[in-house]
Amino acid sequence: MPLHEHSTAAALSKIEDDALIRLVYVSSLTLQSRFRPSIFQTVEQDARCYNQQNGITGTLCYGNGQFLQCVEGQKRVVLPLLQSIFDDNRHKETKVLLVHPIEEREFNNWAMRLVFLERWLWSPETKKQANTLSKFLPFKPSQWDSEEAEEFLHAIQQIETPPHVQESGISLNALGNMIQHVAGPHQAFILVQSVLAVLTIVAIYLLFSF
Repeated sequence: MPLHEHSTAAALSKIEDDALIRLVYVSSLTLQSRFRPSIFQTVEQDARCYNQQNGITGTLCYGNGQFLQCVEGQKRVVLPLLQSIFDDNRHKETKVLLVHPIEEREFNNWAMRLVFLERWLWSPETKKQANTLSKFLPFKPSQWDSEEAEEFLHAIQQIETPPHVQESGISLNALGNMIQHVAGPHQAFILVQSVLAVLTIVAIYLLFSF
């Protein structure tokens, strides 16, 4: 476990190995992963396979280039999973938001449901029944504290059908995230260059119109 997660390690050290725990972490897609629309299907399949074999329940949420995953299970099986999560090079900036023992599972019927938090990709039917998630959009879980994470988890349990998108939408989303990742730090420069380009076109038009 990374050194910056000493508080997580300290919290886990106080919990019995057979105790049932809930752990929530957040992370960001790497630039390489943003070029791969299939990343979501691969991550979901990996999670489902491991979790079904080890009695882990929870949810995996994605939006705005960020993941939030909640896992529930015995500490002794969650710990190896946590280490593999930190070692996974498909994402970065991994941070644990909360970890604590629980009396019972809240995601008992969720083997590992993938929830997309990209409202512009949702179907009209999905939008109607997912209004409770509006306050969490745009999806930026890396800025949340443990209380906000708990509130979000409670909200997604209230929706009957998880927000979903088509494969074409996922492809566009991956492309959009890649552009945002590249262009984001240079927005001011891009804006100035765009204005200059428009002015240049107008000047050329005026020059040749007289």
